[in-house]
Amino acid sequence: MNRRALPLLLACPVLAQEGFPSRPIAVVSGYAPGGVTDIVSRAVAARMGQELGVPIVVENRVGAATAVGNTYVAQARPDGHTLLMGTSTLAINPALQPTLTPRDPMRELAPVGMVFRSPFVLHVHPTLPVHSMAEFVAYARANPGRLNIGSSGTGAVNHLSQALLVARTGIDLVHVPFRGGAPGLLELRAGRIQGMFNAVQEAQPTVREGATRALGITSLTRAPTMPEVPPIADTVPGYEAVFWQGLFAPAGTPAPVIARLQAALQVATTDVTLVSRMAEQGVEMLTGGAEALRALLARDTASWGEVIRSANIRPE
Repeated sequence: MNRRALPLLLACPVLAQEGFPSRPIAVVSGYAPGGVTDIVSRAVAARMGQELGVPIVVENRVGAATAVGNTYVAQARPDGHTLLMGTSTLAINPALQPTLTPRDPMRELAPVGMVFRSPFVLHVHPTLPVHSMAEFVAYARANPGRLNIGSSGTGAVNHLSQALLVARTGIDLVHVPFRGGAPGLLELRAGRIQGMFNAVQEAQPTVREGATRALGITSLTRAPTMPEVPPIADTVPGYEAVFWQGLFAPAGTPAPVIARLQAALQVATTDVTLVSRMAEQGVEMLTGGAEALRALLARDTASWGEVIRSANIRPE
């Protein structure tokens, strides 16, 4: 390159961005390999890489309720080559664990676009004498403090789903946190807890084999893979609680780079084969862009913050 041209190139962001991407892109995930977030991240990253013409590698940086990965990206160079597969924890952590970074994801990260959402199913042990959400709420009211409901950990979205149900109905449930969803599911199958909110792909096998009974789903619409399960909102108006994932860049990433990434993400999240494969996992791919993701983060930060503060939820 002509050395005289270099200062001009550096001073003109538009010219500098014409070469984006100039090297492989890293997409950071705050979750361990193997789970649904990791599976979707890798599928989307691979499809985006085809569109952008460079490899996109998923890096699992686990720890501190995803804050390790979130902070790494927030502090990365804002050139579009380090991205974050952020999730609902970005909306939860500011109220649940305000000392974790980034303390203000709305300012420290730049939304690129939405990736997926996954609702939860409230399912119970078949010995519990309820067959619908209305019966569950009535039974809980008649038996305050006697229903043990598991979760994958304090402050996890399935725990907050339970807390939201309590707030909307006034029932008294006993929260039983586990270290992850799998141990809780084992306890539910054994009847040592009475119920649990699990992701569709986790709840479906136990419901199909009759080990648990599904009562309601936390989205406003039915899941294609479990169409027989009605929304909890049919019984508790306005109730909605879903886990979501979106793609973020460090704050300050140039708008043309965000636009390029958003276009590639749109291709990935509308790819017919990928969408079909993820639907089998109970995952609904989303196509909203940067503004839709920004609005979702703002809405959930406010709503989950209210639930956390009202219920006085503290990390254990």
